[in-house]
Amino acid sequence: MKTWFITGANGGLAYPMLKMLLERGDRVAATVRKPQALDELRERYGSRLWRTELDLTDSRAIKRVVGRAIEELGDIDVAVNNAGYGLFGAVEEVSDEQIDHVFQTNFFGSLRVARAFMPYFRGRGKGHIVQISSEVGHLSNPGQGLYSASKWAVEGAFETLAKEGAPFNITITLVEPGGIRTGFFANHGVFGAELDAYNDQPARNFKRVYQNLHTKEITEQDVIPGDPQKMAEVIIRCVDDGNCPLRLALGSDAYEDIKSALTARMAELEAQKALAYATDADDVVHSR
Repeated sequence: MKTWFITGANGGLAYPMLKMLLERGDRVAATVRKPQALDELRERYGSRLWRTELDLTDSRAIKRVVGRAIEELGDIDVAVNNAGYGLFGAVEEVSDEQIDHVFQTNFFGSLRVARAFMPYFRGRGKGHIVQISSEVGHLSNPGQGLYSASKWAVEGAFETLAKEGAPFNITITLVEPGGIRTGFFANHGVFGAELDAYNDQPARNFKRVYQNLHTKEITEQDVIPGDPQKMAEVIIRCVDDGNCPLRLALGSDAYEDIKSALTARMAELEAQKALAYATDADDVVHSR
């Protein structure tokens, strides 16, 4: 039996994970914006479900909740950062307030949870932090620039955290799904104001797809391939087996999109090799 700490536990990949973990007998400390959202599971599983309210934009609350969970549960094996939401619109269409909030939630909130657990995991000599990122931590498309930016920030910080945590037997896993049929775009998307200049531009076309999901004009089955149950099973199995890679791409779209982005970046980098080397100081001796 393991004990898990999961943020945003009533949405995204977290909810199917939560149900699977409780069903098999694990304990879960679940944080949500509205604790009553988990009333049914609490009635069914009793004290194995520890729940509390948490707003990831509240740094003091994060420290307090993590500390209380550790104190009351006695032992936590895995921390899962799931909470987050999408911000869509051209870069100049979204407001400063929207940009600040999406970073406070998706990046700073996740980072603060991880930082709150690091001393505890170091002290016990082991631990696992699962960070739900996204395929757009490797790429970005018109209409999702600031959401992508929050995930790129996550990727950079947690890659470093993985290297810093390794000597203390702390594992970091960045889960990078593509589209998932969880209602994320329909229920957890925020849209910027529309500027006429983008009416016939790719940023607007991208945004309209997800607005149509929001208004139910199209369904997730039309545009989203990812199965949340299968993805949740893979994450749990990966943690159980103890051989998670640093990055775990989930969904055929994630695989294809990330591969395409990395291939293009490698080709562009190779084309610049001679120029890059030519800008070294004259006394530099190259080994290759």
